[in-house]
Amino acid sequence: MKTFGTISGAAATLKMINVDTDQIIPKQYLSAISRIGLGKGLFHDFRYDTNNNENPDFVLNREPYRDAKILITSENFGCGSSREHAPWSLDDFGIRCVIAPSFADIFFNNCIKNGLLLIIMDEDKVKKLMTVAENPQTCNMTVDLDAQTIVLADGTSVSFEIEPFRKQRLQEGLDDISITLQRRDEIATFEAKQKAIMPWLYRP
Repeated sequence: MKTFGTISGAAATLKMINVDTDQIIPKQYLSAISRIGLGKGLFHDFRYDTNNNENPDFVLNREPYRDAKILITSENFGCGSSREHAPWSLDDFGIRCVIAPSFADIFFNNCIKNGLLLIIMDEDKVKKLMTVAENPQTCNMTVDLDAQTIVLADGTSVSFEIEPFRKQRLQEGLDDISITLQRRDEIATFEAKQKAIMPWLYRP
């Protein structure tokens, strides 16, 4: 899993509540077993018309937001099904951080497990960040996980909270397997004791 330290880039806004995972990455992309290329399907039904032509009104089809690294959106983002393709598509597009007043639980945890930083922030603060991001001249922001700050184009710094263990996971790039392997010595000791007591479990 990729580590997360500091990212800088354009912040795009999506002023919609209850954006579900089917809107993030529609079902026709779920047959893919690779994360590579899923970015093209991110927000497909918003980004393209029925003929697969770009919708010029959608934020990610406009400069400078085509290269957005940060997404600022509204409450309950990521609700719906538990598809892991949703964080994969955000990451493949280039978005490493999403800021919202609230997220769906399963989506939130899937993002952390895939190296994306999700920031839960008071709704009034989110709206202020949206106002700044909607101006192409001021939309560039820097998210510093170590310092737990969002630095705006004018130098203003906005702090955010994150649970310490989730912060560590992102900083060190630890997925579930990596966390388990940190205790490989304890696992080996347990297996050796178990093998001595219940050898039949280890017979080929």
